[in-house]
Amino acid sequence: MGLFSRQTKQSFVGVDLGMSGIKVVELLNEKGRARLVTYAYDDYPDVRPERSYTENTAATGELLKRMIAQAKATTKRTIGALPIASVFSSIISVPASNEKELKEAVNYQAKKLIPMPLEEISLDSKVLEGAGGTEEKKKVTRVLLTGAPTSLVTKYVEILTNAGLEPLALETEAFAQIRSLVGKDRSTVMIVDIGALRTNLTVVEKGVPFLSRSIASGGVGITTTIATTLGIPFEQAETMKRDIKAMQAFAPTGDLSPILQTLLKPILDEIRYSFNLYQGQSEGGVQKRVEKIIVTGGSALLPRLPEFLTQLMNVTTFLGDPWARVVYPEDLRP
Repeated sequence: MGLFSRQTKQSFVGVDLGMSGIKVVELLNEKGRARLVTYAYDDYPDVRPERSYTENTAATGELLKRMIAQAKATTKRTIGALPIASVFSSIISVPASNEKELKEAVNYQAKKLIPMPLEEISLDSKVLEGAGGTEEKKKVTRVLLTGAPTSLVTKYVEILTNAGLEPLALETEAFAQIRSLVGKDRSTVMIVDIGALRTNLTVVEKGVPFLSRSIASGGVGITTTIATTLGIPFEQAETMKRDIKAMQAFAPTGDLSPILQTLLKPILDEIRYSFNLYQGQSEGGVQKRVEKIIVTGGSALLPRLPEFLTQLMNVTTFLGDPWARVVYPEDLRP
């Protein structure tokens, strides 16, 4: 190989083990822009809360291995996403004047904040910014503290290695969503991720997850409410959930707000709570404020949901587009 012909392009496989299925995508880093190489997904025929891909790491690894082969992925280098509900995350301020003091202060705060022995936690920290002080007063450093049960991390690594992949890192879903849905936007954004069984809410401040919450209510619950209310099969209710004409048939005035209020009640209650929790804080005498909402996840496709949340919360709401920052063939968009 010639001196100046070194390969500079790198691709990576991303793996998401969700409650409703597995999603895999290979992206190529092309001059700082992500380009789609290939993708694959495998859905559960039905979704049950008592089932998880991490229960049988050997079987999940074999399934993932088949998916990778069928998708014809060109790399083994992999990054996996840990579910927000299983990860502890907090921003702390610690006094430290050097790296050793910083590490000791972070561990001390972690022992107070995390409701598990640190020996059972895989802990990671990232310095966000520092606040200066006098020579007598130690510098105060803001740190993003993240921890996940070591047993969970071990299972994820087992699944990826059983699939013949090379795990480079595990991160929380929040960081993946920030990169794909928020990008370089420095405004304060709330991401509402409505998954099959859980809804995750993350307030992103200057590109950093400032507040994360997770509740056991998601798309399956919404579909169940429709099925119970109308006395129709679950499968029919699932189809109706995505069809604006079918939904409007039960709204005589054409206004879907009352229906959405009923279907989304637990989620709306949590959005309001998280809003109040965040906006009840201030920095430098200025009250914090959520400037945008991004909805994502399967049930984000509920008809008129962004318009409904915009009106309800008085904050502009968008349907998240995880492909907005990815180059891909236009004929694959559907």
